[in-house]
Amino acid sequence: MRDLGLRGRVSSLYRRSTGVHKFFAKTGNLRLEEPLPTRTDQIWVGDLTYLRLGKHWRYLATVMDLFSRRIIGWTIARTRTVAVTLRALKRAIVLREPKPGLIFHSDRGIEYSAYDYQAFLRSRGIVPSMNRPRNCQDNAHMESFFHSLKAELTHRRIFTSDSQLSATLAGYIDRFYNQKRIHSSLGYHSPVEYERLANA
Repeated sequence: MRDLGLRGRVSSLYRRSTGVHKFFAKTGNLRLEEPLPTRTDQIWVGDLTYLRLGKHWRYLATVMDLFSRRIIGWTIARTRTVAVTLRALKRAIVLREPKPGLIFHSDRGIEYSAYDYQAFLRSRGIVPSMNRPRNCQDNAHMESFFHSLKAELTHRRIFTSDSQLSATLAGYIDRFYNQKRIHSSLGYHSPVEYERLANA
């Protein structure tokens, strides 16, 4: 090509969205600046994962209190939307009734960065925080929970109905993980027991 004076032309298949980086820059990672929580309802973290139901997917959204690792809100749905993550958050709020100033940390998925979700956080006095770009380890506690749930509950297990999957999740999250599963980081206590000892 050089000998013949030819030059290759590269076609751009994707357009750059100039407003995307500016949009995400509005919400930084506040967890990097904050010490570990010393009581409940200082920092909550949330995330969403996929679970298989037959040949289909279901979407599990959860909210964890970072102090105790307790799952304080969760929901499962057929579609991956803002409504799913909002429902899990609202359940956590009903359970805990947090005071303004609570930090809520998540990844940068659209289910958390959407205007409706961010507006709801601010309407309740909750301060949003998000992972740094390409740093999924910023939300390591939620990733660890999902790993435990899949390894201990859903791996190589077949679910045939929504009701079966929901009941199984309730048993694992509400009765086992929160109540009985010990954590070395909590002094080998379960999340509920750790909260009880901290509030004694």
